[in-house]
Amino acid sequence: MFDNIVIRGARENNLKDISLSIPKHKITVFTGVSGSGKSSLVLDTIAAKSRRELNDTFPTFVQKYLPKYGRPHVDSIENLPIAIVIDQKKPASNSRSTVGTYTDIYSLLRLLFSRVGKPFVGYAESFSFNHPDGSCPRCAGLGEIRELDIHKLVDFDKSLNDEDTIHYIAFHKGGWRWIRYAHSGLFDLDKKIKDYSPEELDLFLNSPQIKLKNPPSNWPRTAKYDGLIPRMYRSIINSEEGLLHSAVLNPMLRMGVCPDCGGTRLNQKILSCKIEGKNIAEVTSMSIRKLNEWIKGLSDSLAEDLKAAIGARLTALEEIGLGYIALDRPIGTLSGGEAQRCKIAKYINSSLSDVMYILDEPSIGLHNKDIERMKHSVRRLRDAGNTVLLVEHHREMIGIADHIVDLGPGPGSDGGRIIFEGSYNELLESGTDTGRMLKASTDFKPEARIPQNFFALENATLHNLKNVSIDLPLNVFCVVAGVAGSGKSSLMEAFMNARGGGDMIYVSQKSIGISLRSTPATYMDVADLIRKMFAKANKKQETYFAFNGKGACPVCGGKGVVIAEMAFMDSIETVCEACKGLRYSPEALEYHLESQETHQVLNIAQVMDLSVRKASLFFKGTQIEERLRPMMDVGLGYLHLNQALSTLSGGELQRLKIASYLKEKGKIFIIDEPTDGLHPKDVHNLVMLFENMVDQGNSIYVIEHNIDVIKSADYVIEMGPGAGEDGGCVTYYGKPLLMKECGDSVTAAYL
Repeated sequence: MFDNIVIRGARENNLKDISLSIPKHKITVFTGVSGSGKSSLVLDTIAAKSRRELNDTFPTFVQKYLPKYGRPHVDSIENLPIAIVIDQKKPASNSRSTVGTYTDIYSLLRLLFSRVGKPFVGYAESFSFNHPDGSCPRCAGLGEIRELDIHKLVDFDKSLNDEDTIHYIAFHKGGWRWIRYAHSGLFDLDKKIKDYSPEELDLFLNSPQIKLKNPPSNWPRTAKYDGLIPRMYRSIINSEEGLLHSAVLNPMLRMGVCPDCGGTRLNQKILSCKIEGKNIAEVTSMSIRKLNEWIKGLSDSLAEDLKAAIGARLTALEEIGLGYIALDRPIGTLSGGEAQRCKIAKYINSSLSDVMYILDEPSIGLHNKDIERMKHSVRRLRDAGNTVLLVEHHREMIGIADHIVDLGPGPGSDGGRIIFEGSYNELLESGTDTGRMLKASTDFKPEARIPQNFFALENATLHNLKNVSIDLPLNVFCVVAGVAGSGKSSLMEAFMNARGGGDMIYVSQKSIGISLRSTPATYMDVADLIRKMFAKANKKQETYFAFNGKGACPVCGGKGVVIAEMAFMDSIETVCEACKGLRYSPEALEYHLESQETHQVLNIAQVMDLSVRKASLFFKGTQIEERLRPMMDVGLGYLHLNQALSTLSGGELQRLKIASYLKEKGKIFIIDEPTDGLHPKDVHNLVMLFENMVDQGNSIYVIEHNIDVIKSADYVIEMGPGAGEDGGCVTYYGKPLLMKECGDSVTAAYL
């Protein structure tokens, strides 16, 4: 009775009122073409429902501080376990957060050194670079010095009464930071800084915190005065504010490794404590694989219980393919895939059971060799008595499923239905797009282009590159392959640094600067054209057809929803009854536009709700169709003109960026793992797009693991043979077909 999670009437996003049963304590994989509704079902319905109901168990005061989840559109979900979502989002980047602190291994190492290290220098907290007893006094535990160039901060030719004398936030005349100097009574506000006496200048720039003896009446009673330089270091440079406003601050700083601690973040007293000749900084700089061996070799009896605890965590990280990473690596430098694997490794040793783990495409960023380790880790989660749900496209990961749900048949409004449920072998014979693509085998490119021109990269040593010299081919479709951490991105970064110039375009998976109002219509510059057409046809001003202009619904202000604040409880968000969520005023919706192609007559809200594909047909023969065509070419025709870009996946955002570059010619494109989140059918379409871009005179470099993409390339460069310090060498370059004969290639075995 309770062996299945039972979902009835799921209608979130494009889901078509679907119902299904998901077996508990099994691995269930959800697959289907991009945009078919996988995330809508797994993340926006199942996970959201579980997390909302868990949050409801806390007092209303506590709920205010918990993450908020939308109320999913579903009739009911029964037998729902507590959900833990392991997604691709990187942990919040923080200069004081490392792999060691994030995984809690550093806490155990601190305890180990306080217990076993010689000489004894303090208890566990003393070994933290985030604690005053342990941090290097010069860099405050950051490992790097950020030395202030006072002449870039202060204009010495001005007085404190002049505008913009101190070039940082709130130090302008009248600003709250400026007030501390102007109201201190210590300085002549009309005197130029360069005319200060040596004593005045030292007081202004270098004074430690002091209590003023006879302060003016407008000086706060409990305030202390401190010089500009110590204040900048304490409150800004060595704090999170410095990271938040780095664009303003960094031009005033000289940066480098802290000479006092050598980048270790710790003071000399703490570094003097050692275990078998190594201090805690030397231990955390070792790769996880080497550190695990060192931990196992410790002989002190006081370390026995900690050896087991640390070893279990290190082994989990090593088994999931992160053995090349060091614990002192800043958490912000991890890729999305590496961060996700760190999260999985944390849960593998958890004593929790009967939990539902939801993994969002855990194969992203992984070489086939690493996929084997990932499969092992996912099975361990299931075998510990948990339910595992995967959103996945990789054939190897789909193959470990106990149960498969295939959604489709198409993307967007053409999807949202369950077109198959069953086993992997049954999927292969099902006739769905997923079944056919998994069953098929991609052939090597019959006639690969032969490079005529090359760029000579010489003696590259960036990151883990080992003095690499290589001729990089131009005007071909080239794949850069290799295991995660092998040096693929480093090679391309070295290429960009050496080549320079404006002919190189790097297309990453990072956000494209989206806001709440960003949509495909605004990104492809068609929103203004559509408003102009409505204005011309109806002889009205363009602002009447903008939901953030005169065309806005007067009740919701063009938001489409009305939000009621409920103090300590969740805000209640309801669809605006006046406009029914369309955002426009009744007057704006009275005006229509007729398509010259389809003869449809639609109002502004109906036009903006069209998919890109349908809008291209509606506006056929116009500039709007021309501007939307690139989105069709990259397979994003299913997106709606008014769809918020914040709802798009990383892969969809990346393809949107590629769409904006399709008219470029004679450029060198470096594209970072474009198949992330793509169904095999969409991968085939993307390869065809790259072929067309090369035919237009461009050079395409794709950092990629996908075997089908590698087989379709003209040229392959493989980095390796391992990751981290075991990588950084070119193990193969040439035609993909000849890669099978290369004994040094790690990828060849999977072709």
